[in-house]
Amino acid sequence: MPVHSKIKRAMILKEVEKPIEFETSQIDEVLEYYYDEKQIEIARFISTYYFSSLGEAIALFGSRLGCPHYDKKLDKEKVFVDNPTYEPPTLSTDQQKAYQELLKKDKALLFGVTGSGKTEIFITLMIDTIKEGKQCIFLMPEISLTPQMEKRLTKYFGKRLVMWHSKLTKKRKEEILEKIHNNEVDIVAGARSALFSPLDNIGLIIVDEEHDDSYKSMMKPRYHARDMAVYMGAKLKAKVILASATPTLSSYHKYEIVRLKKPFIETQKNYYFVSGTSFTNGMVKKLEENFKAGEQSLVFVPTRGNFKYLYCQKCGVTHMCPFCSVGMALHRNMRYLKCHYCNYTEAIRTVCTHCGHEPLTNQRMGTEEVKEMIEYAIPDIVVEQFDRDAITTASKLKKALKRFESKESHILLGTQMLSKGHDYANITLSIILGIDYILGLADYRARERAMSLLIQIAGRSGRAKSANILIQSANEDLFSLYLNDYEAFLKDEMFFVEDIYPPFVTLARVLISHVKEEKGSKITLDTVTKLKEFKDIEIVGDGKAPIERIANRFRFNILLRSKSRKAMLKALHYVKNPLIEIDMDAVDFS
Repeated sequence: MPVHSKIKRAMILKEVEKPIEFETSQIDEVLEYYYDEKQIEIARFISTYYFSSLGEAIALFGSRLGCPHYDKKLDKEKVFVDNPTYEPPTLSTDQQKAYQELLKKDKALLFGVTGSGKTEIFITLMIDTIKEGKQCIFLMPEISLTPQMEKRLTKYFGKRLVMWHSKLTKKRKEEILEKIHNNEVDIVAGARSALFSPLDNIGLIIVDEEHDDSYKSMMKPRYHARDMAVYMGAKLKAKVILASATPTLSSYHKYEIVRLKKPFIETQKNYYFVSGTSFTNGMVKKLEENFKAGEQSLVFVPTRGNFKYLYCQKCGVTHMCPFCSVGMALHRNMRYLKCHYCNYTEAIRTVCTHCGHEPLTNQRMGTEEVKEMIEYAIPDIVVEQFDRDAITTASKLKKALKRFESKESHILLGTQMLSKGHDYANITLSIILGIDYILGLADYRARERAMSLLIQIAGRSGRAKSANILIQSANEDLFSLYLNDYEAFLKDEMFFVEDIYPPFVTLARVLISHVKEEKGSKITLDTVTKLKEFKDIEIVGDGKAPIERIANRFRFNILLRSKSRKAMLKALHYVKNPLIEIDMDAVDFS
């Protein structure tokens, strides 16, 4: 219908009598798309709980095609032709035991060490669900949507499987929705948005790597796909399986646990701790020895690309983005400085803008420098750079992994992308740099994030044969306690967070941003004053955000804590207005 002279697509929720007090416009065209009652009910929950409009919430869902009161006729012959045989994989004794336990539960956490064969259990459960005439959603972090996983799933489900992620073209998305409408799809596998696929009869939702923060949307609606999967499972009467080798404290505390304690192939892993903060000649030597032995290696750098900053040795000031209160990241290979918040870019500077001193120096080593050092020191070695600066498209990801799988490249070098679901048998050396950087983040989950990341990255090596893992850290006493027992870490961490942090309390963040600092400060103060009326809400802190300015807008935070989720929601709905944004169950505090 026309809004401000433009034709807009809208959703009709119900028909009412035409109001006499104002003019109405004619509907231009009625499309054959609709949302069913369950979708609208779930969207209403999202809009209420995550503080978005109903329009923003319903837009998450893929609409259905046709009339809602029309029963689609299934083309039995077509379905039969397209259907694979659905022969399940052979499970080990431990896998079979875990599978049998999961069959008995409506929702559960599959807590399985890296390499324990969780995927085979997922496939078996999906085959069961399909044979019952129901459909499945299989969620993975975006970065785990590798050609390797697609190949494994396609082997069992053929064309009855579709992959859904943010890099799909509009045309491909429309093709997938058409296939779903025509009953040609049994499984939608993909990133968090796949949860809202318009399947008619969902019987199983799997959330793999449930600990991953990419399941939390950082824009409205700020939903968490893992939590929404549990909610939707209850509404749709579907089984929900969360899975991880390093589950979150919250999931460990909330859900029944099914354990897989041993890897599918048991190998020897030798851990060595080294001091320092830089990439050393000793590490290069280890990589060279492994290369000459015909094995492959992995090197983890805890920063994105050349995510380091220019700073002045004289006055100590970091070269900042003119629009955001963060340092400009140095990208040596492209020869520019870039702000990773507003994307402002400028040429590399040599003179301090604060005091005029020359030259500027840079902090912290990035993947580009490590790559240069390795290639300079080891002739003929091929290093696969594996971060968001090198892997910018699905095609580049596919080619990089194919080169490594076929041994055309010898080292996977990168950032946290390395920890996500990659399974290669020949990695027998892992070097993990600067894990203490994660440990030092201003985040109540810093210990959990560092421990989880370390175990996930270490789990990429030694999948089929013995491996050595070199960890650069000054915290050997902490990490060595839990390298082979993440559950012991969770139990100990529970003691530290009790009554202070989730899962024992609810956290929420109110975000205020404004082009005028004084106006943003006043909105923050007014909101705090209103929140003080609520006795069950604790204002943990308020004021300027850790990153004070992004895209020339001044930013303020109010962090709230409550033992009552209901009380938190009541208070936040009381203060809600268009000038603030509310992040329920916040995981990012910058």
